[in-house]
Order: sequence, then C-alpha cells, then structure tokens
Amino acid sequence: MPANSCTLPSVPTPVVGLRSRSRVQSLCIYLPQIRRHSRQWSSKVSCLIKADTAAPIEWHEERLKHVVESQQFSQAALANIFATATEMEAIKRGTPEARQLEGYIMSTLFYEPSTRTRLSFESAMSRLGGTVLSTESAGEYSSAAKGETLEDTIRTIEGYADCIVLRHNLAGSAKRAAAAASVPIINAGDGPGQHPTQALLDMYTIQQEVGHLDNLKIGLVGDLANGRTVRSLAYLLSMYNGVKMYFVAPDVVRMKDDIKEFLTGRGVDWQEAESLQEVAADVEVLYQTRIQKERFQDRPEDYEKARGKYIINADLMKILPKQSVVMHPLPRVDEINVEVDADPRAAYFRQARNGLFIRMALLKLALTG
Repeated sequence: MPANSCTLPSVPTPVVGLRSRSRVQSLCIYLPQIRRHSRQWSSKVSCLIKADTAAPIEWHEERLKHVVESQQFSQAALANIFATATEMEAIKRGTPEARQLEGYIMSTLFYEPSTRTRLSFESAMSRLGGTVLSTESAGEYSSAAKGETLEDTIRTIEGYADCIVLRHNLAGSAKRAAAAASVPIINAGDGPGQHPTQALLDMYTIQQEVGHLDNLKIGLVGDLANGRTVRSLAYLLSMYNGVKMYFVAPDVVRMKDDIKEFLTGRGVDWQEAESLQEVAADVEVLYQTRIQKERFQDRPEDYEKARGKYIINADLMKILPKQSVVMHPLPRVDEINVEVDADPRAAYFRQARNGLFIRMALLKLALTG
C-alpha cells in the first residue's frame, strides 16, 4: 500500500439485543475503544480529504510524459516548456548541451504525410545528440498493411526506442497508443483530432511575436472543422484571461460544436464572422489554415465550395494593424499569396522554425525530466 494512502480503522460493535443494564455495561467496556477509534477516524478522514483535494500533478512533473492532447497542459506546464525551448535556442553544436540526449533513441511512426513535423522532430533529436529510427507512410509500408493493430505496433517499437512520435489518420489514435505504451508517446497529429505540439509552438510564437497571451484577439481562418491545429490551439488559448476568438470559415467547414461548447463552458469570448476584412482590422493574430482536400475525398463538391473563399493578400495586409502578425501551420496552397511573404508581419516561417525548439524541449523533458 502506498505510504500516503489512508485506511479507516474498524470500530468494535457492542452486542445488540441485550437488556438495558447489560447494554450499559457493554458500552462502559467499549467506551475507551470508541474514544480511541473516534480520534483515529478523525485523523483518517482528514487525511482522505487532503488527498482528495491535493493539486493535480503537472505534466512536467509526471513520470511518464505522454503528449496526447492540449487539455493535459496547464499554464505552469506551458511556462516550463517555453523556458526550456528558450534554452534550446541557445544551444551550440559541439557543446555538452548538444549531447543531452546522447544514447536515447526516438522513433517517428507516421501513417500520414509530413514534412515540417517529422523533420523538425528528427532534427530536434539529432541536435540533442540522440538517434532516430524513422518510418514514413507506415500504413502502407509497415506491418499495419498486414493487419497489425496500432497497439501491437506500439508495443513492438517501444522495445527499440525510448520514445515514439506518432502521426495517424484516425482521431483518438494517440490516446490508444499511450494506453498501450510504457515509453512516452508524442502525438504528431491524429487525423481531424488534435496536433498538440503544433499548438505549443503556436503559443510560443504568439508569445514571442505579440508579447502576451492574456487579452489576446485572434482570428482563426479556413478549415476549422478538419483543422486539428486550430482545435488544439483553441484549447490552449482558453486557459488565458480575456482572450477573444473569431472563427472565419466557409459554411461547410465551420468550427465544430464540441470546441464552441467547451469555450462557452470556460467563459471564453468567441464569435463566428463572415467578413475576413472586419476581423483582420481587429486582431493581433490572424491564423490562416488551408482547406484540407484530403478530408473531402467523398465530398468533392463541398471542397469546391470551401476553397478560395478567404485569401490573405497584399490588400488585406493593408487592413491588418501594424503590430499584428499572420500565422499559418503550413503547408499553404493558395490561401496566402506569396507577395505577403516579404511583409515583416508574415510570421509563418518563423513559426515553423520555432517548432524545432519546442520539440527539442518536449524531447528533453519527456526523456530526462
């Protein structure tokens, strides 16, 4: 039994059914024990109350640090991750700090295509002295093609690697993997579910570019129904005071009700808007996303309705405040014109660069504490 567990003592029960005099005599016999047990009960109940009301363990204090969804993080956890990411930015090649993960092995298990996420994780591990085992298109070229379950794949790979970075096409797959794993699982995107490491680097970028997370005005634009990045980002933003979110999306890809209900329950101010120009004039961050064609394979007509409706171009940038920034999780298709790239408010390539430092921080914290 754990040292901090509480067990309640048993209390002797006087004999029932006796005559009144016998009952009084019985109570007199048991009275010292009842008093003693009463004190023990009081102490044990107090112990149980304290245990039940104890503060939850923060992510960075957990023994096994999975990264599955944005909701698992607190402001304290984000502050810890961001401070570590800042340390990662300062690391120089050939220094002892660049060998912090020497001897550790990371496996990247990707069932969906990826450029930035996979390469930034692999670069992060390499820059800290670790080793990478990589597989791309795992659904096609791994044993999954033979019918192996995700759980069996995870239990096999954890025998070869100290952590597993997983991208999967099904929402909830990261939770399934974490439930089966004895090494850290890092969710690199699970279908239309979540992308928590992207949300962390987005928050880090906002902090660096805008200077604050409280009282932030942000416009989330594009495919909000299928965009796992905006879902994860909305969860993290909800932890901060005074945040105002605008949702700007074509009708067929509006933000889903579960996110809107969650935000309402947390008292977060959100609003659905039709005019990108009006939103751009009022926000500090304009977060654009692409319409995800791969999520419309059985609905090509809906894809055509959604694509091309909201475009960020030079004319829109004239409306955006001077101190605001444009962000995008990338890749882009045609939703941000290349003419915008030269504008100093275009933060999306700096945002992608920050992904390296956030992922270095997550790997260091997950593997070494």
